[in-house]
Amino acid sequence: MTLFLLSYLAGILTILSPCIWPVLPFVLARSDRPFRQGLLPLLAGMALTFAFVASLGAIAGGWAVAANQYARIAAVILLGLFGAGLLFPTLSERLTRPLVSLGARIAGAAERRRSEGSDVWPSMLLGVATGLLWAPCAGPVLALILTGAALLGPNSQSFLLLLAYAGGAATSLSLAFVAGGRLFAVLKRGLGFGDGLRRVAGALVLASVVVVGLGLDASLLAPLSANGTTRIEQKLLDLRGTSPAAGTRRASMAASLPIEGVLPSLSGAKEWLNSPPLAPEALRGKVVLVNFWTYSCINCLRTLPYVRAWAEKYRDQGLVVVGVHTPEFAFEKSVPNVLKATKDLGVGYPVAIDNDFSVWRAFDNSYWPALYFVDAEGQIRHHQFGEGNYDVSERVIQALLAEAGNRTAPVMPTALPASGTQAPADPVNLRSGETYLGYRNAANFVPSGGLVRDRSAAYRPASHLLNEWSLDGKWTVRGESAELDAPGGVIGHRFHARDLHLVLGSKTDGMPVRFRVTLDGKPPGDDRGSDVDAAGLGVVTDHRLYQLVRQSGPVADREFRIEFLDPGVQAYAFTFG
Repeated sequence: MTLFLLSYLAGILTILSPCIWPVLPFVLARSDRPFRQGLLPLLAGMALTFAFVASLGAIAGGWAVAANQYARIAAVILLGLFGAGLLFPTLSERLTRPLVSLGARIAGAAERRRSEGSDVWPSMLLGVATGLLWAPCAGPVLALILTGAALLGPNSQSFLLLLAYAGGAATSLSLAFVAGGRLFAVLKRGLGFGDGLRRVAGALVLASVVVVGLGLDASLLAPLSANGTTRIEQKLLDLRGTSPAAGTRRASMAASLPIEGVLPSLSGAKEWLNSPPLAPEALRGKVVLVNFWTYSCINCLRTLPYVRAWAEKYRDQGLVVVGVHTPEFAFEKSVPNVLKATKDLGVGYPVAIDNDFSVWRAFDNSYWPALYFVDAEGQIRHHQFGEGNYDVSERVIQALLAEAGNRTAPVMPTALPASGTQAPADPVNLRSGETYLGYRNAANFVPSGGLVRDRSAAYRPASHLLNEWSLDGKWTVRGESAELDAPGGVIGHRFHARDLHLVLGSKTDGMPVRFRVTLDGKPPGDDRGSDVDAAGLGVVTDHRLYQLVRQSGPVADREFRIEFLDPGVQAYAFTFG
């Protein structure tokens, strides 16, 4: 019963919301008519239609949204005709004559005699149109109702709650009708320009049609509402102790998450950064996110901004993020290298150094990155392998926090404007895959003579088909990298992607290696990556992933060439995005 009352009160507050303003001209334009024939049918049609369409939206999802868009177009057209009818009385008579006749036939002979000239049915039809246009005016109370309907399926309670919300709005609009009707009558009697007021009302209606037709009611007025009435509605929900953020949706989502296992021991980590060693027992009562990563992995780097943001956003609400750094290349086993990388990347949460893959094996993990979501009881409830699905991951965090008793987690998912190597990939144009230069995993090398293993050899330039690569100069190819033995060595690759990265390092730590990048034989210019200038010049210093190309225009097959002006570089793998 309390929620019905809150829904009704929230509907009343809609009159204070700017996104209801486009509806008011339609109400006030009928203020010179009897309440039962003018406003009551309009409000009834509006409330019933709104409740019905909103229920469809909650139950049916995407197809109902599409249907509502078509209905919205029809409503804009109908209300435009109504506004034009107010401006031009002759047009109004022609437009309403069929509707009056239809209403008379339906109402019966007795009603027809009493209400000749009545516009009950035009008002009802306008109410239907207004109900369709009113959908953007939704605050937290309405969000809670729709959330419950979407989770629990079709039920009469959700429809009645929506009807209570619409009834509250109808109550406040009827008050506007009464006030507007009295003002209209005074002006009409005192100044004698009722026709002029009618035309003013028509102009306001047409202006409102322009607002809703251009979508400004949702894009401009609805945000204004968020700063006004939604705050009051949220206070009402807080008094009840219920909100969409911590209510039905989160409880239902947490209940639907299966138990995938128990948080394994983290004792296999030989060293910890940013924290003393953590044991599962010490984490009991906390929601834990375990992130397997390695600092030269492009997929890990693109996931990192979200993990970092969640660690900060939910830390005070009971979330502990643990990064498990499991290396792919030998240089990633160096703790000083990892320590520098964590500082450069802004990783402030605990990081377990898993050089022996002990924690990796304890989780039976096979992916970089991999996210494991652990509840307050120490049970793994969800996982995410690879990039993406960040909104789902964050909802899982919120659901587990709510399950643990936290009711203040924000609703909106984290949105991040990442840049450089941490920016999202461009999957539409991604036609090149990870390419290793060490012989253990090398593929698509040309010419067909292949790579010479573990000894210095001279290589000659070669032409490439898409995704083929070659060496030029004197190189020693090891199991996981190619090392340059003399200045002037070149790596060439034909690729198709927006971004090209190359994992590089110097064989002598601290000794810089200069390089020059070209695309199709020219300096990259605006297509340069974050580690290259417009002329294509850059320097290898640390062992890490370098972004060498980020195409600013249309993506096409490109011939990439990097020339190293100094010896001693170690090249590990190309990655793309």
